[in-house]
Amino acid sequence: MTVPRPAALDDFTRPPQSGAAPESDLAPAPAIEAIPHVVAWNLTERCNLACAHCYIAAGPWRSAGGELTTSEVRRIADEILAINPAPMFVLSGGEPLLREDLETIAAHAKAGGATVVVGTNGTGLTAERIASLQEAGVTGVAVSVDSLTERYHDRFRHGTGSLGETLAAVERLGEARLDFIIQTSLTRGNRGELRQIAAWAAGAGAVCFNVYFLVETGRGAGMHGLERQENDAVLDELVDLQREYRGRMMVRSKCQPQLMRHIHEKDPGSPLLHYATRCPCGVQYCRITPEGKVTPCPYTPAVAGDLREQSFGEVWHESEVFRALRRAPTEGALGGKCGRCEYQVVCGGCRARAHATTGDLLGEDPSCAYDPPGDLPLLRPEPAATYGAQPETTLTWTPEARQRIERIPSFVRGVVTKRVETLAQREGIQEITPALLDRIRQEMPVDFSKKLPWFARGRKE
Repeated sequence: MTVPRPAALDDFTRPPQSGAAPESDLAPAPAIEAIPHVVAWNLTERCNLACAHCYIAAGPWRSAGGELTTSEVRRIADEILAINPAPMFVLSGGEPLLREDLETIAAHAKAGGATVVVGTNGTGLTAERIASLQEAGVTGVAVSVDSLTERYHDRFRHGTGSLGETLAAVERLGEARLDFIIQTSLTRGNRGELRQIAAWAAGAGAVCFNVYFLVETGRGAGMHGLERQENDAVLDELVDLQREYRGRMMVRSKCQPQLMRHIHEKDPGSPLLHYATRCPCGVQYCRITPEGKVTPCPYTPAVAGDLREQSFGEVWHESEVFRALRRAPTEGALGGKCGRCEYQVVCGGCRARAHATTGDLLGEDPSCAYDPPGDLPLLRPEPAATYGAQPETTLTWTPEARQRIERIPSFVRGVVTKRVETLAQREGIQEITPALLDRIRQEMPVDFSKKLPWFARGRKE
């Protein structure tokens, strides 16, 4: 199978389009500094399943040869922590549970200050393994459930009995009080099941329900996603679902940032507006492959650097691939209708899909149904309350309250800080205390009062 080739660097520096959306009369939002807030880490290509859409083409036939060693992973983790002392590491695969050193890796990252979560198909999550992950400092698990119908899920995942094993694992996660996310890959086969899966996920106690839209890469290159209008209808449905489950479970699209257009149009009060869900690839997010290559995200093979030859800091700061992605929203460099769209700052289209379908990382995302007129001012997020924004305080914080806020992963710390101070100022409160933080948690997209140790009354690390 041919993997889409990275776009030439000339394509990354395309001049602004003549039809690009004009700037608003308002002052432009300040640029968010490029910080690796979230690192998706594919630790292995080995997997007990062989899912139809797998972007890394993992499977039981893959070997451990070429994988980063434990010492290499530790060294790279330390290099990331030197840039951001509080990132989130998403340890995934293939199937990360097949790495015998997974807990060693997790414990090292946790000790250094990272929030560590694991992405798994769930079939190997025994009670003993869950306890082992918790002891190592893992604070969350993302589990894949593509249907509640055994025939569909097992065929899609190429694993007889896999749905039953995964559902049992979800029950064990709930019993162990380990936070979990349910992730569903959208196809025509399960399109009509989204509401049912969302209801089941909420009932099971999931923190979040993520709906993934196909990116035609890896084994997914042989598949076809939904048509544009079908995508639009699903996004419209997700707006309703995120409103329905607000305070219980966050609902989001993945690899379809066009959700933000629907949120702005249908639910201007949504907490999701505090999270700039424009594709963060290369700006606040990146992926590390099993052999140590760095790419903007798991769904694009465009290599930004090699961590067996370069330090993470060198790749993060100097890669032309990353620099191009960071320039794109401010220089009108996106191609096609993405480049003339008024939502390009809050959406910008999926860069991985553009790359997979056009060979151009900054090209048009062909999955979008919206046809922008090209003459509207750019819509911008609220500067001080966006994904990755650095926390700025104007009020007095007690030492206990500041200690709590500093334990929040860096990519949401600014959002939470802003929300706390906004409420305090509205009520004339001049000092932030732990008691006020206990109140604020009720206004978050999910009530984390029993979920996250950094925001829960009386909990400790």
